[in-house]
Amino acid sequence: MKTHRAHRLPRLFATAAATALLLTGCGGGGSDSGDASDGAARGSDAFPAPSAPRGDTDADEDGRTAAPDHLSTFALDVDTASYGYARRTLTEGQRPDPSTIRPEEFVNSFRQDYARPDGNGFSVTVDGARTGDDGWSLVRVGLATRTAEKQDARPPAALTFVIDVSGSMGEPGRLDLAKSGLATMTDRLRDDDSVAIVTFSGEAGTVLPPTRLGGHRGRVHEAVSGLEPSDSTNLGAGVETGYATAVEGLRKGATNRVVLISDALANTGDTDADSILERVSTARREHGITLFGVGVGSDYGDALMERLADKGDGHTTYVSTEDEATDVFSTDLPQNVELTARDAKAQVAFDPRTVTEFRLVGYDDRRVADDDFRDDRVDGGEVGPGHTVTALYAVRTRPGADGHLATATVRWLDPDTRTPHEASGRLEGAGLHDGLTDAPLRFRVTTTAAYFADALRRPETPLPAAPTLDELRETAAGLAVRTEDEQVRGLAEAIADASRLDL
Repeated sequence: MKTHRAHRLPRLFATAAATALLLTGCGGGGSDSGDASDGAARGSDAFPAPSAPRGDTDADEDGRTAAPDHLSTFALDVDTASYGYARRTLTEGQRPDPSTIRPEEFVNSFRQDYARPDGNGFSVTVDGARTGDDGWSLVRVGLATRTAEKQDARPPAALTFVIDVSGSMGEPGRLDLAKSGLATMTDRLRDDDSVAIVTFSGEAGTVLPPTRLGGHRGRVHEAVSGLEPSDSTNLGAGVETGYATAVEGLRKGATNRVVLISDALANTGDTDADSILERVSTARREHGITLFGVGVGSDYGDALMERLADKGDGHTTYVSTEDEATDVFSTDLPQNVELTARDAKAQVAFDPRTVTEFRLVGYDDRRVADDDFRDDRVDGGEVGPGHTVTALYAVRTRPGADGHLATATVRWLDPDTRTPHEASGRLEGAGLHDGLTDAPLRFRVTTTAAYFADALRRPETPLPAAPTLDELRETAAGLAVRTEDEQVRGLAEAIADASRLDL
């Protein structure tokens, strides 16, 4: 099984002070794309890797200390479950467990305005703004895939739904949401798509074998409407049966995916994500079947679902309302059926001549050893059309530095041929906005979401210029008005809920 190896970052900053309103921009960003050899030349080789051992420091001719490790490498992640679950918890008047807060999933929950590439692969946007806090800036690395095809233009889908029907799923907001979303999806998928349904409680069984929708939508609706909660939760048996059913219905030229719908409160059989996925490793590796996890329930096994999706070459989302379920099953799932990139990884090279310290916000369990960036045996992330991936860095620059700051490179494999490709973008010091309030709206949304996640985690070293929750609430409310974006309005409401709890 592929593994993520740990990546050690340099010394981080001290506790940050005072507040500023937030905004973002595109100044100084650029993007180049090409095959692997071209990307290597333009990307992280823009300046040499440090010759000193990791953890040592080099002094330049002026006696200033350079960052000992100027590379940051991580697997791409398009999960959003952490943000959705935090919103649900706050709505119920409770503080989310800090262990469930993954800042990258907060940031990736919001629409971005990155340029889109023409074909498969990624565009790369690098921009940032100074915070006014002792040389610190916030730098955004934005990756975008091409616009999602219309339903009739994508390859056919072979979807195997693995549905939790254990006793806990009988509570409102669990199985009822799944059934509602699946019913809507059944009417919106194409005739040449196929659907299978596996259920699990104490045991697992196939309710509907792989079935083409053309002429058979009634069979799918009947199977969905007949789902009823039972007893215990043998999630391992459900996943194993689901993958076996997916292999049975494997279709050449189609996107084959297992969709797990559960509160992930496994209490029977195998409850270890690595062990569960090892039993279905052949289906995953040889047949390329990916996993999409849909989490439900106020009491939710976040860690298990996130681990399953991470190791299952897929991603997760979380739903708590009927509208969210409809969006996931009728809009997000069809969009996520197709893949444009496998094992995608990003590496950001900070120029030690201008950057003294940096910190990647989030992606804690997606870090990859720097030397493994071009080792295609090391697992990355799977990304489909219409996606954006955002990574936010706190970066400290040398006084007066305005030269090259960073080069970001993304590497991915073609989902069909496994051919590697790379694309890069650069940021110059002159491209930083002078202040957070000088930057455009979508960067402000990014930083607001990151500050919010940081506040919920309560780290020992908060982000620079961290605002209070009340100040952040005012910022988010203003952004909701200016963007006219319901998702941003939801962010403002979540921050207001957190502020009332006096977190």
